[in-house]
Amino acid sequence: MIKKIVVTPHPSLLKKAKKVTSFDARLEKIVQNMTDTLLAQKDPIGVGISGNQIDVLQRICLVRPEENSEVQVLINPEVKKTVQGAKDRKPVLEGCLSIPDVWGHVLRPQKVQVSFQDIKGKKHTQWYDGFASVVVQHEIDHLNGILFTQHTLSQGYQLYKEVNGELEQYAL
Repeated sequence: MIKKIVVTPHPSLLKKAKKVTSFDARLEKIVQNMTDTLLAQKDPIGVGISGNQIDVLQRICLVRPEENSEVQVLINPEVKKTVQGAKDRKPVLEGCLSIPDVWGHVLRPQKVQVSFQDIKGKKHTQWYDGFASVVVQHEIDHLNGILFTQHTLSQGYQLYKEVNGELEQYAL
């Protein structure tokens, strides 16, 4: 079932989600709802979603960095290691389904190692690189009550609002 994505200033977006402890039918239903919701996003295309974004304060996020890639479910994800990358690396322009039409540059580690559980509770560790790394970090931030706009502003970058397909400077 497609759920409504909450948008700022909804309080769930600024709260830390709780650890998942029951890997049961209820969790499977939440994950299915999140999958349906993510896949329904077309403008822009959804590349990730967290529990917070559908007002479920549990440490669940889904990522799909490429439109044709499978949706990956990460339960209780945690960044274990980071690789910063080249010193001359540029920040990436990020947006968010919960902050419609607002964009901002964020400089994140190039590569991250994340530990997580799957929907059955099995533990995994995986490296994410490039855009997949950005998406995973963005979604884990959601689970910690952090929005990309906080990074944009704290790193000294400008926010932009999309108006008629063009980006204009924007202030919150």
